[in-house]
Amino acid sequence: MREKSPGQEALERPRAAGLAGVVFALLLAAMIILVRLGIPEGADAATVQAFTDPGRRDALRAALALVPFAGIFFLWFIGAVRAHVGAVEDKFLSTVFLGSGLVFTAMLFGAAAAASAVLAVSHPTGTLPAPAAWDFGRHLAYTLMTGYAMRMAAVFVSSMSVIGHRLGVLPRWLTIVGFLSALTLLFVSSNVHWAELVFPAWSLLLSLHILTAGRRNRPRPAAAG
Repeated sequence: MREKSPGQEALERPRAAGLAGVVFALLLAAMIILVRLGIPEGADAATVQAFTDPGRRDALRAALALVPFAGIFFLWFIGAVRAHVGAVEDKFLSTVFLGSGLVFTAMLFGAAAAASAVLAVSHPTGTLPAPAAWDFGRHLAYTLMTGYAMRMAAVFVSSMSVIGHRLGVLPRWLTIVGFLSALTLLFVSSNVHWAELVFPAWSLLLSLHILTAGRRNRPRPAAAG
């Protein structure tokens, strides 16, 4: 088997990071939207009644089915990025980058487990769930997602932006967008509905930039003769 040169490996790493990031961003955005629609916030009777809608329950089940795959692609995204910049990466930033990514994944899975608990509440089809079980599961799911997971996402975004700025691998506009996204996730996501979509949007921008930059930097084959 023909061994790959260091140059070929360097080209494949950004491509792997970009593809994994795109898939992760799309899966996370779909999951957030479906959870928002499946478990609406608020404690009034209308929101509880919406939970009995079979369409919303099916949407929530679809969202929960996407969570493990989103986590897998996110870890692949982290590994590919670290493999690309690890040789010259600052150890402090590397630790913060990796740690925040792992904690975000754990919090995302915890939020999905809490939402699953809401679905698993035992009650006859078409009837309202018990208010205590509904409130506990809903608050737990949203607290884990918006209060903890998104704040870890803010640390992840800011550390990646600093690494990209120091290494010169991210354009200035993307670095600024990263810091603004981190501030939004840190201070706004727990109070403003749908603000958590900032994270998959930033991940999609970063991934598309990595794919575009990797394509531009790909060496062209020498002309024959």
